[in-house]
Amino acid sequence: MITTLVLSCLSTSIFRHQEGALAQQYIQTIKYRNLVIDLGNGLKTNAQLTYPAVGKGPFPGVLLIHGSGANDKNGTLGFIHKNGPKPLTPLWQIAQFLTERGIAVLRYDKRGVGANFTIDRNVWGNATINDLIQDSKKALNALIQQPEVDPKRISLIGHSEGAIIAPRVAIDNSTKVKNIILMGTPAQNLRDLLNYQTVFLPLQYATQVLDKNHTGLISIQQISKDPVLTSLLVPSSDILTFLRTNNTKVITNALVNKFENNTIEDGHISINKQLKPLLIKSYEHITAFNLSKCNNLEGCPVWYRSHFNLIPTLSIIGNVSKSTGILILNGEIDSDTPVQQAFLLQQRLTEINHPDHTLITYPHLGHIFNPSSLLSRGTGLIEHYVLADLYAWLEAHSGFTRLPNSMSVSTTNSSTNSTIT
Repeated sequence: MITTLVLSCLSTSIFRHQEGALAQQYIQTIKYRNLVIDLGNGLKTNAQLTYPAVGKGPFPGVLLIHGSGANDKNGTLGFIHKNGPKPLTPLWQIAQFLTERGIAVLRYDKRGVGANFTIDRNVWGNATINDLIQDSKKALNALIQQPEVDPKRISLIGHSEGAIIAPRVAIDNSTKVKNIILMGTPAQNLRDLLNYQTVFLPLQYATQVLDKNHTGLISIQQISKDPVLTSLLVPSSDILTFLRTNNTKVITNALVNKFENNTIEDGHISINKQLKPLLIKSYEHITAFNLSKCNNLEGCPVWYRSHFNLIPTLSIIGNVSKSTGILILNGEIDSDTPVQQAFLLQQRLTEINHPDHTLITYPHLGHIFNPSSLLSRGTGLIEHYVLADLYAWLEAHSGFTRLPNSMSVSTTNSSTNSTIT
């Protein structure tokens, strides 16, 4: 039996000797190279290639495509505070996992976005979904040009909005893209999902989770502690101030002003009479297409308008080449892209008899593939077994090994709590 010991470049091992314990030097398993990608029209963005420290390349290559919002190359979720906890970096986590196992991975900052949510307001405020699609194509070409990368073994991994972009990039580059992996994927238009995310689900959450006594009332204090509800009700400028200063009074004061003269006794509001109208108003504001420039972290009016005009992924997924492998991964309690979206794509691929597509769903996991709950993304890392499933499929589709025949039928994997179709 051959046993492989995998060590991160940030890990250390302790070896015991007669003289005592000596700390071994860091063992490098991953190499890094920083790149600058020319997006055209004088606009550039930073990127990083990770590739195995050992092994004869060229290696299979993966391009990571971010979800919606002002994302840097790591997909950083939250501000980096000097003395605070480190935010989640799911794209960095995926890159590390895959590169340690023999795959080169390219990550890049979204146009107009830098580290710790530094934003070029003019660039970010005018970005459209078509701009982001074209940027991904530029990043794909940059990946292919790297000497460590095998141009015949290229895969795209798109998360959320990235899962909207990846199929479109693959359709236009069918000779370059061998596989696409869609994680937390929308099937329908953003307009439909947005109403679900900003009105229906928050009301369901307020009623089922926050209103524990079933009075139809919740307090301002409850809302202020809920990041999802505050993101829908509090101006983005106040949220930015809170994220940078961690001053909770900023959020509370903003909510008090929002519900001024509408609060009931002891700072409570009615879910149906006060909260619902504000959520509907928030949705209408988002869809009003105010063309003034903005630095909203989630997205600006120009971006929303471009998404609303986009043909749904469900309508174009059948145009992906029959020679392109497709893997769809979704959490079963994903509140951003409900698992039913993945089922719709799976049904469409089955209908057109696409020869190589797989769906895996995960009970108890949310949009970031960590343990979550209704309307909450969770705060943990991507579950290891999700990354293992992702790698196993990529390995089998990159000329390394073959998946067993049982992977092609519907099963339930009890060891990883995943459902494979």
